[in-house]
Amino acid sequence: MVPETRYAKKGDISIAYQVVGEGPIDLILSSGIVSHMALMWSDPQANAMLRRLTSFSRLIMFDKPGTGLSDPVAGPPSVEQRVEDIVAVMDAVSVEHAALLGYSEGGSPSIMFAATYPERCDALILLETAAKWVSAPDYFGDGSTVLDALWKVFSEGWEHWGDGHVIGGLWAPSAISVPGSLQVFGSAERICASPGMAEAVLRACTQIDVRAALPGISVPTLVVSQEDSFVPVELGRYLAKEIPGAVLAVFPGENHLLWVGDWEPIVDEIEQFLTGARHSSDPDRALATILFTDIVSSTERASTIGDERWHALVERHDEVIRTEIERYGGRPIKTLGDGFLAVFEGPAKAVRCARALTDAVKPLGIEVRAGVHTGECERRGEDLAGIAVNVAARIVACAEAGEVLVSSTVRELVLGSGLEFVERGTHTLKGVPDEWHLFAVTRDGRTDARPVSEVTPEIAALTPGPMETLRPRDGDVPLSGGVSRHRAGQLVQVMPQ
Repeated sequence: MVPETRYAKKGDISIAYQVVGEGPIDLILSSGIVSHMALMWSDPQANAMLRRLTSFSRLIMFDKPGTGLSDPVAGPPSVEQRVEDIVAVMDAVSVEHAALLGYSEGGSPSIMFAATYPERCDALILLETAAKWVSAPDYFGDGSTVLDALWKVFSEGWEHWGDGHVIGGLWAPSAISVPGSLQVFGSAERICASPGMAEAVLRACTQIDVRAALPGISVPTLVVSQEDSFVPVELGRYLAKEIPGAVLAVFPGENHLLWVGDWEPIVDEIEQFLTGARHSSDPDRALATILFTDIVSSTERASTIGDERWHALVERHDEVIRTEIERYGGRPIKTLGDGFLAVFEGPAKAVRCARALTDAVKPLGIEVRAGVHTGECERRGEDLAGIAVNVAARIVACAEAGEVLVSSTVRELVLGSGLEFVERGTHTLKGVPDEWHLFAVTRDGRTDARPVSEVTPEIAALTPGPMETLRPRDGDVPLSGGVSRHRAGQLVQVMPQ
């Protein structure tokens, strides 16, 4: 489920925030240049990283004014105003003191908060950030190209905000080669912030300078950098040198969007720093989207045509279903007599696959129905188990012939993808607690609804994305799916910071 979004008031401005987890440590995440909380949770890899943080903390995250789910504002907030945002959110949650995780541009207000309110800051983690983002005579100004090159590339790329070049080219370079990635990255950029706000925030970064606050930080501090990231590792070394007692941890990696790459060792380091121990997340549990299919009236059809012909028909059905599942990036888990259980890393792909396979089997003279749900699953070798699997199995039983039914969780996660739904009421699912609101898929409004693996870069460049017409005030609509890339034989997805 997407966590509940609440609002903290700071004068007339509403700041969207979420509280997730029940860990003993309150951890406040101050995000970067742009963010969108719903967008983060809709991506399996980003979701997994956030859930990992909640395994040892109560995670408090928010979108700064002007971006994501928070109120639009006339201009970018100053560092002082962003410190006020942190205070407003802490007060809204009734948190007296917490650890701060300052990521990217969010590191500057975190530094100022730790220096200004040491009694409210238990610890400070500075992740892929800097005290100052442009060079000065006394700050990488000795002919070094560390910062000058960074801003040259950034300034040129910013003219194309909404085209995917900033996120893909600078923040997630390992994913940019995936066909269709720029299209998805562009949609993510537009949904996080309007071009004007994004550029204004960028230019405001050039004015940030919190170096004077560094010697005054008295709380335990961890500085985390990556060797080949968009944020030069030298900036992290400077922070660790200037903050008394700070610990520096440098990891291999090139993706400023951590969840695109190997984020687990970094989160392990954060947990070790905050708790004194590492408790890696259970490798046998993960968030996944489950698809169940079922042949309609299979018993009656088998008795009509006879066992031999029926078995041949089921074998052909299995071939067709398996082909569609793999074509949409899913993994067939097993056959279930008259149906299939498959797993996907993104809900939009699962829904589109379900629509495709209901059409694909019609030439065989049969009809199938499908049910889709997203939730945490338990891995048992190649098999899957858990409440999410049970829910998907019960949903397919509620579907009509040729219908694709989804849970409200799936519908929330794919809002903005072009998929459209009609309500099918509230149901009590056998063996599953609570009542479940179900929706039937009616159409796919996306211009190109093929799997991303079948969209060439040339076609992707000419095809507008599902969020092409998004307006700045539409920032409360999450983008589902993200962009996929191959990693260790699996598909993973990425989202903006």
